[in-house]
Amino acid sequence: MAERSFKAEVEHLRKGDGDVFTGEGILAITKALLENGVGYVGGYQGAPISHLMDVLADAEELMGELGVRFEANASEAAAAAMLAASVHYPIRGAVTFKGPVGVNVASDALANLSSSGVTGGALVIVGEDYGEGSSIMQERSHGFAMKSQFWMLDPRPNLPCITKAVKDGFELSEASNTPVMLMVRIRSCHVTGSFETRDNQRPPLTVAEAAANPRSDFNRVVLPPMSYLHEKDKIENRWPAAEKFIRDNKLNEFFGPKEAPLGIVVQGGMYNSVIRALQRLGLADIHGQTEVPLYVLNVTYPLLRDEFDDFCKGKDHVLVVEEGQPDHIEQQLGSYLYKLERKVKLHGKDVLPMAGEYTGQVLLDGVTDFLKVATPEMLPGKVRAPNAEAPAIPDLSDTVPIRPPGFCTGCPERPIFAAMKLTEQELGKHQITGDIGCHLFGVLPPFEIGGSTMGYGLGPASNAAFDGGGDKRVISILGDGGFWHNGLSTSIGNMVFNKSDSVAVIVDNYYSAATGGQDVMSSRAHNDTKSTNNPISKALKGVGVEWVRQIDRTYDVGKLREVLREALTTDYKGPKVIVASSECMLNKQRREKPLRNKAIKEGRRMEVPRFGVDADVCTGDHACIRLSGCPSLSLKRLDDPLRDDPVAHIDQTCVGCGNCGEVADTAVLCPSFYQSDVVHNPTRFERWRAEKTSQIISWLQRRRDARRLRSEGVTT
Repeated sequence: MAERSFKAEVEHLRKGDGDVFTGEGILAITKALLENGVGYVGGYQGAPISHLMDVLADAEELMGELGVRFEANASEAAAAAMLAASVHYPIRGAVTFKGPVGVNVASDALANLSSSGVTGGALVIVGEDYGEGSSIMQERSHGFAMKSQFWMLDPRPNLPCITKAVKDGFELSEASNTPVMLMVRIRSCHVTGSFETRDNQRPPLTVAEAAANPRSDFNRVVLPPMSYLHEKDKIENRWPAAEKFIRDNKLNEFFGPKEAPLGIVVQGGMYNSVIRALQRLGLADIHGQTEVPLYVLNVTYPLLRDEFDDFCKGKDHVLVVEEGQPDHIEQQLGSYLYKLERKVKLHGKDVLPMAGEYTGQVLLDGVTDFLKVATPEMLPGKVRAPNAEAPAIPDLSDTVPIRPPGFCTGCPERPIFAAMKLTEQELGKHQITGDIGCHLFGVLPPFEIGGSTMGYGLGPASNAAFDGGGDKRVISILGDGGFWHNGLSTSIGNMVFNKSDSVAVIVDNYYSAATGGQDVMSSRAHNDTKSTNNPISKALKGVGVEWVRQIDRTYDVGKLREVLREALTTDYKGPKVIVASSECMLNKQRREKPLRNKAIKEGRRMEVPRFGVDADVCTGDHACIRLSGCPSLSLKRLDDPLRDDPVAHIDQTCVGCGNCGEVADTAVLCPSFYQSDVVHNPTRFERWRAEKTSQIISWLQRRRDARRLRSEGVTT
């Protein structure tokens, strides 16, 4: 069950010649793949291209009609390896994953692919997750493209340019026998717009037809001496062919006047932000007409020396807008100018920050500083004034708290960490490592469990150095998505092979939840096109783990604590794995809430659990919050003048998981939590009973009030 269904939008992918497509960049990329005769598509989900995998999955029927093979790969490495189909056969293939972490995982396959070269067009659509909206370490994929000689496209973020880049990418790949990376940023993935469509094209050679007529050529196998010839082929043949195609087909773009004392070289993906900065300075209009010459690099690698040199002619100053670090493009262009002995002053990271996202304000400030040096007369008067200073922006970092991510309301992973916290209280602090996924939020308050993460599925492997190094067993966290991605072989296999005496906790929420709720092998739901219901516990035993404990309701905090205690104190020597399973609450709500609302609307009886805190019982010590951290568990001040401290309070966002009560019971906290079931469309008997109950309660309240001691005023 993916985070979002595109079933309705997928029908727009059937549009043909002369039609107009309107929608998101993700859908536009899918349509462009079909229009350009792609033969097979694969990938692994991850921001910002998770929705692209969801679209492809929803469009599987349409692709089948065209003879296009789609595969939701087990990892980015598996996806990249699919492109081997384009090595010997003239079949266009495309895979997609998150960059740069996906590129890191796929690096072995990608490096071999680039070495051997391709016959058919091979396109790697990389969702570049860099900047303030990122969920990963701050790196760029550009360095990998340079290392392995992948040509890299970074189109302007509008639908016509994005769809053209798909076509250009395939053709560039075929013209130079080299795989191509198409970099799409968050802006490109979710930008909306329209473009004129073409008919979808059945691949000239389908993968089924190719498999029926196998080909092979040992010269393309990466073995000596062929691998030495591959490098020579890259430099002497493929690279010049790529430059010629880029130049002849004008993949890079020029805007603004041809002659000017200054110019700006900009990555295609940053074009919108740069043109907006120029608009705010009065140097461009809303249609993109600019007074400052722009050289837009829709191809950021390789860079064309002659094309750049032509752009610089007659200019004294040139600014390079390159988001992120290292400044690969600026260094390369600076090297060109130096070797050509040009006198042009090159600017870039001197007026723009070396690291961090180039937001609208960052670019406005950077372009302004550049113009102050290059041509101050082009700036508005108030900006050009020598003594003019930008208004002081107050530092709010000490006032406004940071907002790190956290577990959702009702998340079944929260009680796992509550149980670990209680175990820690009993047995002391242990060495704990985390992993990629929602469970990584356990390192944050209130739990603060774990302190490192090395990669998807690498939680137990990253704790290997501590195994057997002390009196306490080490604990590792691993998610079900990470387990099937890389963890089974790299982490669990490592534990078994090395006879590890450590403990691994596998958080099984039935989905690859952190990437949008896609199914994995152990998902409990039926999937028509994928194999699900493959228990993690069976896979563990299959690779040699003998001590396995399965928990099918993570909200049972007491049972979780008992099993953790057993794993940490047992005399058994060897890998110990706890599989803690409960369905992701977001996906559960997405599935059940519409059905419940429909039933209520149709007049059927429904019970919805609600939890609350008895304010008269709550002591106000807030221990329940420190052991839960649920967003729906907050504070409320009472009107009672004798009670100054706020008490715990459950707000209307509660989903009725019961975790707060379970924690309070297991930790032996105050018994202030209660459950009440809200009955929609009650039966006639229930209405009668509720009415009688209300009458009895009212009578008891009146009787209590009548017996209450009343003090009269006393006069002396």
